[in-house]
Amino acid sequence: MLSPGSSFVRRFTYLGAAVLLGAAMAQAEDINFSSASREAAVSNTEFRPDSYSSSTDFAFADSSSADPAVPATPAGGRGGQYDNRSRAGSGRRWAFEAGGGFNAPIGNDIPYITWGGNFTVGGGLHFSPRFALLGEYQFIADKLPGALVAAGGGDTGNAHIQSITAAPVIDLFPKHANSIYLTGGGGWYYKSTNWNVLVGYDFYGYPVYATASSFSSNQFGVNFGFGFSHRLGGVYGDGTAKLFAEARYLWIDTPKIGEPNGLGTTGLIPVTLGVRW
Repeated sequence: MLSPGSSFVRRFTYLGAAVLLGAAMAQAEDINFSSASREAAVSNTEFRPDSYSSSTDFAFADSSSADPAVPATPAGGRGGQYDNRSRAGSGRRWAFEAGGGFNAPIGNDIPYITWGGNFTVGGGLHFSPRFALLGEYQFIADKLPGALVAAGGGDTGNAHIQSITAAPVIDLFPKHANSIYLTGGGGWYYKSTNWNVLVGYDFYGYPVYATASSFSSNQFGVNFGFGFSHRLGGVYGDGTAKLFAEARYLWIDTPKIGEPNGLGTTGLIPVTLGVRW
């Protein structure tokens, strides 16, 4: 029988202790690995998009990821700088216009007036995106035909018409960048007809005329017509300025031929280009 102090017993004891120590260390490593694996799994589950426990959590996370520096897109998905849609609403706001163009005589007025130019300014209110009411001032300058100038004893002649009228504007397609509108109105017209004679030349050789005779009248007149407009975009589609081109028929109840200051009723077609906002 081997004694406890023999060499074989000591070696066997040392070997058993080493085996037990190695088993204990392996068990500890397995425990650590399992714990790390569980933590990684939990971490991956928490950050996966499909790991949200409710739609409320998902909506909160989605809204928090939006960039506050980027402006929100308006309802309908049509935002942008060149949207060309006014967001002014339906409340009242001021309206203004300015433009100029040319005039064409029509009908029986051709012997008494010729082509010329016009200038128009106005202001008023937008009552809705579709309807505005403007007060307009217009100045028209036309020449007189040569036969009429000669009959009046002048070398040149002109007809000047000034007016102050009320003009409603009805936009047929207010939500579109390009639209067609109807306009018209009536009011006070002042017309002066002038015959001028040559009196000399200035220092640069240009002729100088003086008024030899003239007559004028105040009367009622009306106008109506249509136009085309294009809204300018502005920033984020909030522009209200519009370019416009329009033609109207103008009728002025001037005194009849044979009456004092009379050359008969006046008819013109003013064509005007301008901006309105």
